[in-house]
Amino acid sequence: MTNPHGRREAAPDRHVEQLVTFHVDDLMLGVDVLRVQEVIRHQDMTPVPLAPPVIRGLINLRGQIVTAIDLRRRLGASTSDAGRLPMNVVVRTADRAVSLLVDEIGDVLEVDEQQREPVPDTLQPPARDVASGIVKLPRQLLVVLDVDRTLALRAVRSASVP
Repeated sequence: MTNPHGRREAAPDRHVEQLVTFHVDDLMLGVDVLRVQEVIRHQDMTPVPLAPPVIRGLINLRGQIVTAIDLRRRLGASTSDAGRLPMNVVVRTADRAVSLLVDEIGDVLEVDEQQREPVPDTLQPPARDVASGIVKLPRQLLVVLDVDRTLALRAVRSASVP
């Protein structure tokens, strides 16, 4: 079903969620598009002395100071290739914007609520700890991130560098 603007709409009894997708290590992850402020290329960062290792630094986003969280470190993945610069997925919380540093940006996918499944026990922590569900795609598993759990200060502080 399409609306007058040419956009596809779900049937009245179905809920479709749009997810911004990105890759970190070998994981394909997604965040609800309504939580994403913007997606931008690598930005210069100012290091934060004594910050937990997952806090990579601060970026200046048109006058707004935004904390950059290294999702590789947060998810316990290996360190990235030094020559490859991370991309920024800037997400909104209730009171601020935070940048999630990712390896590669994917597409925006529409996912029917019936496609979403609980997080399987086979998903390794800490990815399992920050996931709100999964979606089985034809060639890959999409892990849906819970932004609030991903940014929880206690968890961010305790995440270790592999």
